[in-house]
Amino acid sequence: MRAAIFPPPPQPGRLVLLMVSWLFNPTRSEITSLDSGNIDDILNNADVALVNFYADWCRFSQMLHPIFEEASNVIKEEYPDKNQVVFARVDCDQHSDIAQRYRISKYPTLKLFRNGMMMKREYRGQRSVTAIADYIRQQKSNPIREVQDLEEINAADRSRRNIIGYFEQKDSDNYRTFERVANILHDDCVFLSAFGAISKAERFSGDNVIYKPPGENAPDMVYLGSLTNFDLIYAWTQDKCVPLVREITFENGEELTEEGLPFLILFHMKDDLESLEKFQQEVARQLISEKGTINFLHADCDKFRHPLLHIQKTPADCPVIAIDSFRHMYVFPDFSDLSVPGKLKQFVLDLHSGKLHREFHHGPDPTDVAPGQVRLPQIRVVWPFNEDCFFFFFPCHSCTLFLKEKSATET
Repeated sequence: MRAAIFPPPPQPGRLVLLMVSWLFNPTRSEITSLDSGNIDDILNNADVALVNFYADWCRFSQMLHPIFEEASNVIKEEYPDKNQVVFARVDCDQHSDIAQRYRISKYPTLKLFRNGMMMKREYRGQRSVTAIADYIRQQKSNPIREVQDLEEINAADRSRRNIIGYFEQKDSDNYRTFERVANILHDDCVFLSAFGAISKAERFSGDNVIYKPPGENAPDMVYLGSLTNFDLIYAWTQDKCVPLVREITFENGEELTEEGLPFLILFHMKDDLESLEKFQQEVARQLISEKGTINFLHADCDKFRHPLLHIQKTPADCPVIAIDSFRHMYVFPDFSDLSVPGKLKQFVLDLHSGKLHREFHHGPDPTDVAPGQVRLPQIRVVWPFNEDCFFFFFPCHSCTLFLKEKSATET
């Protein structure tokens, strides 16, 4: 495992003060050490938990300890209830099973949990007391905007995904479940709520939740399940808030890789919406059953010129479909075959069966060459870096630097 890129350390004087505070005031800190025996109980009972996954031998982990503890002390004064906010840590050398469970690949890693559920986005902000404390305050803020007039809902931004809850009263099990869902998915959707007389016109059959998809003319969708069943309403809301085909960017690429699933990617020019729509339709038609085994993504050809070089392509070749398995990249033979029934699904099934990996190294399987045909030489990708240099955001130092420089130039 590698150490995470860490910001410059504090000024020497400040660092000394932090170290002195850490060494001589250890009782002030309320960092909870997690192990396999207590982790589920502690995290499940915490409204918000920030967990530091570290290794003692890692210099950056050592630097973070006093900062993390001081941030914990600051937050504890604002949220004294022990279950409101929990600061915890996991020694990944001592508890490698926990590190593997949460796919920890670098040290230190700060992960946020809500009621035991790990959030997709880890903390990547500045490693300072102020920044960490501000992050927790932000996480404790209300993710739901209460409207005072239904016209506010009619005027909602229709370029965003909106989830609206209509409730008779705020102090109810229905709303508390809605609030739990909003706390987890507020980065993916806008959550609005209306209560009492304001919401009465929309509560002809009782409290309800609707989804307003992007687009001025897109019809609303109504949630028909139990409003107190968290699992049901969470699954429904997640399905609406997280699109089947997501865009990969320099900003979210590392988060997507941390989900641990291979990528099926459409590379297309930004203004080529026709190819994107066709890809989305075929993914929904052919691959809905594969959701959860592979991530469906699209990427801007012009921005991702460098990854295209790995598969011997340029923006002029777009649209291009490829799979990134995090070991190799495999190219879908011809974009025009996208609508051939079963063709795209077979491409993904060949990844799962190992056929793509086998043919990458040894050429087409003998059974794929019909009598009288000539087996063509296999074109293999020549990686400009070592075998561990994965496609987007994995540990190759050269690729990491390239992507950070590109991200800076794009902004």
